[in-house]
Amino acid sequence: MKSNEVRELGADELAQRIREKAKELADMRLKHKSGTAVDKPVRMRTMRREIARMKTVQNERRAK
Repeated sequence: MKSNEVRELGADELAQRIREKAKELADMRLKHKSGTAVDKPVRMRTMRREIARMKTVQNERRAK
């Protein structure tokens, strides 16, 4: 999800997506650490970056 797409989301929807992505990332990390094969380990990196993008937009909105 690109930053311009994130900016189009409402505040509530943005917060909801951050929670969903964070939960999904936590589940993937747990699977990865326990030795269970994760389908795409690179997906963890992209998810971290997506969460960071969303949090950046969220913080920009709070600063205004």
